[in-house]
Amino acid sequence: MTAEEKRQAEERLQYLITVKRPEIVGRIQEARSHGDLSENAEYDAALNEQALLEGDIGKLEEQIKNARVIEESKDNSIVHIGSKVTVKGDMVGEVTYTIKGTIGADPKNNIIANDSPVGKALSGHKVGDVVTVEAPMMSFKLSILRIEAPEEESADKKKN
Repeated sequence: MTAEEKRQAEERLQYLITVKRPEIVGRIQEARSHGDLSENAEYDAALNEQALLEGDIGKLEEQIKNARVIEESKDNSIVHIGSKVTVKGDMVGEVTYTIKGTIGADPKNNIIANDSPVGKALSGHKVGDVVTVEAPMMSFKLSILRIEAPEEESADKKKN
């Protein structure tokens, strides 16, 4: 993950521990005060939410602990974390992906992890290369059409 992704993960973890956890504990205590817990849906819901939260906290702690921070580069001669890559293939037509670390990935918005099948296949390649993506159910080829350096946030965006 990038240094920025690690910082975001640490902030998210801090929020979950210092804000969300106490909120849920408060809801559990409130639900307990209503008496019979065997038929208390509010209590059951709060316990379920607490279990999900603790799972999220554990996952984030593990990701942060095992994070390997990779510096983003402005170099657009090869694909790396931070690159915007336009590819074309039989399976996808022409599409632009942004390569991020695992935490920054958002596949619905074409932001893919560097350790995803497409991210792995593209990493280290240059414009004109044809790569083979080894996906779980099949493999397919992609041609790299363009590589762009990561977009810098403008001063206006940073202020807002």
